[in-house]
Amino acid sequence: MKPPEALVEIRLSGGLDAWREGRPLEVSPVVGPAAEDLSHHARVEFPAMGCTIRAEVASTEPDALAGLAQVAGWFEAWEARLSRFRPESELSHINASAGTPVGVSPVMWQVIQASLQAARTSQGLVTPLILPALLAAGYDRPFDEMRGEDRPSALNPPPVPDWPELGLDPSAHTVRLPMGSRLDLGGIAKGWAAERTAERLATHGPVMVSAGGDIALRGIRRRSTPWRIAVADPHAPERDLITLGLRSGGVATSGTDYRRWKSGGAPMHHLIDPRTGAPSNTDVVSATIVAPSLELGEAAAKVAVLLGSREGLAWIERRPELAGLLVLASGARLESRRLESLLWRDRG
Repeated sequence: MKPPEALVEIRLSGGLDAWREGRPLEVSPVVGPAAEDLSHHARVEFPAMGCTIRAEVASTEPDALAGLAQVAGWFEAWEARLSRFRPESELSHINASAGTPVGVSPVMWQVIQASLQAARTSQGLVTPLILPALLAAGYDRPFDEMRGEDRPSALNPPPVPDWPELGLDPSAHTVRLPMGSRLDLGGIAKGWAAERTAERLATHGPVMVSAGGDIALRGIRRRSTPWRIAVADPHAPERDLITLGLRSGGVATSGTDYRRWKSGGAPMHHLIDPRTGAPSNTDVVSATIVAPSLELGEAAAKVAVLLGSREGLAWIERRPELAGLLVLASGARLESRRLESLLWRDRG
């Protein structure tokens, strides 16, 4: 039997509010054996951007621990700029200024560029200009505050502007929203933040960053061991459907199974189809995509849900850099051809 392997956790004692108040982070070893592939790892976990953030580095050196101790601060700074739920945020300022060019920070510029790349990749199915449609569907506050409520909604969903109507001036670093539109950066912002965190931490060793289960990977671990990533069944979240074994890239899951509420008695969810302005209505409950980057995976997972199983799987198959798993409302599963090669293999 192998001896227990080292795993160090950095805990935010008292949560993110405690960190904001300046209370120190707690760094301590985890008692008991860690999983076989977590030798000499350190990690930090905390709430941010409406989900749980977890960053893990394959190192317990002092500089790796110091890097992990900064992660919560990075996310707090990014969320302060990018959240639509904070009235004082930079995004809220932009949304209040539709029709007028607004100078933006480098962070905002990068995230908007990422959102427009997603729009190009998806031919407009994934667009940042969906906030009025989300609000019309009743998603007007953080999701944790909506549980159990029947939210009011508009009788007719508003049209979603075409994404090329978003005006950017690279020389002046300004953004101009079409009149009547507002931005929601949502999943793209989380994916961008996870990617940037992985880039920064990769100087300390191989790294995995999870933002609500969407994962960015950097670096090759000792003995070239893959990262082991389980994909849960949306119909029975306590059960795993598959386990991936990945060394780099990103994994993203998008679905209609979690962020759900009722509006006027009708079920709603957060994946807006810009062709209708309403929550999507296809046979796909969730899509998990493996991609070269988390940002691409985020966009591709949404596309697969919005297109439905037949068109969504065909869209994935036409892109050799992608692999995917679609779970249907019926409980059936569809896997792209490339997915088999990415499944975890037990090491003998």
